[in-house]
Amino acid sequence: MSENKKNIDIEINDQTAEGIYSNLAVINHSPSEFIVDFIQMMPGVPKARVKSRIILTPQHAKRLANALAENVNRFESQFGEIKDHHQPAMPLNFGPPGEA
Repeated sequence: MSENKKNIDIEINDQTAEGIYSNLAVINHSPSEFIVDFIQMMPGVPKARVKSRIILTPQHAKRLANALAENVNRFESQFGEIKDHHQPAMPLNFGPPGEA
């Protein structure tokens, strides 16, 4: 670690530590931010719900993409290739804010 880097003390509360299940993510962007909506779709339920929205700067989005790719590579090195089971594309209709 270089001398300029410092350790960050990170705390997580119990509710956040439980996590939120998501089986779909929708990503949009503008010149100043990336918006990632994590969605939970349930079989037989016609309406999916956004469970969490994360807003990132473009620089942080790129760092996240690189870190995720690195971790997927580590996972596959340890456990084998992750199979991508293609599902048919489905239209996504976002209602007015607050209705997702």
